[in-house]
Amino acid sequence: MDLSDVFTVSSEVVAREVGGEMVLLDLASGQYFGLDPIGARIWELLIARPHSLKELTDAIETEFDAPRERIEADLKALAAQLSEQDLIVPKAA
Repeated sequence: MDLSDVFTVSSEVVAREVGGEMVLLDLASGQYFGLDPIGARIWELLIARPHSLKELTDAIETEFDAPRERIEADLKALAAQLSEQDLIVPKAA
């Protein structure tokens, strides 16, 4: 995964905040997924419009106190997991 990769949320996913956690329901599989507060913020940004991983890293860096390298690594890992589950999809060029 590269920081220039652009993603958007899948149209098959419904998201709701429940008890301070973002819960995702994949309508295609019926599976639920939970996101922590930083993951929830990333999801909110992706709902608004497609973002590159670099744009998401920049946004998280300004909002949360963590080293950029850690944000990049964690964001790439999260994007890989969400993509593997078809919760986010690459934006077509």
